[in-house]
Amino acid sequence: MAERKKIKFQNKTGKPDNIIKKELELFMQCTAIEEELPAFMRGFFIYLRGNVLPLTRLAYLRDVHFFCGYLMESGAVSASVRQDITVADFEKIKAKDVNVFLDYARKYQKETEKAVTIYENSNKSLARKKSSLSVLFKYLYRDEILTHNITAGLDPIRVPKPGEHEIKALQDDEVMRMLDIVSTGIGLTNKQKEFWQKTKKRDKAILILFLTYGLRLSELQQLNVSSFNFDRGEFKIYRKRGKESIMPINQSTEIVIMEYLEGERPSPDSISEEDKDALFLSLQGKRMTERQIRELVKKYSAFGLKTSQKAGYSPHKLRATAATSLIGRGEDIYDVQALLDHEQVTTTQLYAKHKQNVKRNLVNNMEWELERKDNDR
Repeated sequence: MAERKKIKFQNKTGKPDNIIKKELELFMQCTAIEEELPAFMRGFFIYLRGNVLPLTRLAYLRDVHFFCGYLMESGAVSASVRQDITVADFEKIKAKDVNVFLDYARKYQKETEKAVTIYENSNKSLARKKSSLSVLFKYLYRDEILTHNITAGLDPIRVPKPGEHEIKALQDDEVMRMLDIVSTGIGLTNKQKEFWQKTKKRDKAILILFLTYGLRLSELQQLNVSSFNFDRGEFKIYRKRGKESIMPINQSTEIVIMEYLEGERPSPDSISEEDKDALFLSLQGKRMTERQIRELVKKYSAFGLKTSQKAGYSPHKLRATAATSLIGRGEDIYDVQALLDHEQVTTTQLYAKHKQNVKRNLVNNMEWELERKDNDR
């Protein structure tokens, strides 16, 4: 087998190399999937490239790839590889066939020599798969590759509306408990303290950034040392649509970042060239992965919540914590929208509806048994 060639890129965009590298990795993942799909979908691939975000494009392509695999496994097409599926095969597909596929995708299993794995999709995931296939079939019909548009016959999938789910966020006392633990190590096991001694300043800086700015996980993971300009009191992040955003540095953020840079982060000489500018490093001296950051947040938030680590909160719930805390302090909802980079203010308004302790306060005013005992005295 020929040795896989190393991929190099020339960065003339002005963006940091790690941002460009991540974009390139997404592009290559999409390209790899496209190469396994039928050639008659090429125009659809071009449409996705120019009209949706890279992560959405990848999700759509994975859904179409999964659907084509289902067609082969179910015997709906005679092709043995996805590339060999023809336009004639797709012409035979009716709306009811897609509806059956979506029902199959709710819960299905894959068997290997070693195990049987059961997969289950939520209504939200099914709705995304339906959307992916709807866009595909509409495009093929619009480009006159297919003669019928079957999407009108697809069954609706009910997805909870924004606000139907209770917003999960840390309360102020839970935030303080979490920060106390990352600052002092009190409550950690001996084994946890061994790692905490080496990473406590890094971990605290990560938590403060999430809690102060409501950053998305990808935005924090891609931060560099060069992202920060302490003289100007600001740092730069890259949003999910590729746009730059300048964030002001408050005193707490400056303190924890400087403590980490000056007192814990390895010296540049001991870091590989690729990760030399990465802000948050693992114990192996590599840029922390999103998974590592997610596990770190779950661990410390679990202490704040006084629950098991498995039940700890994700970085996205720290984003929700930042939103609810800011609104609870009386900040303007449009300012909070700008800070969190919500496309619609209606998204931010969901956090305004989240009243801290409202259920607890209500039930505390309905102490039937205590009132009964008081009346008996």
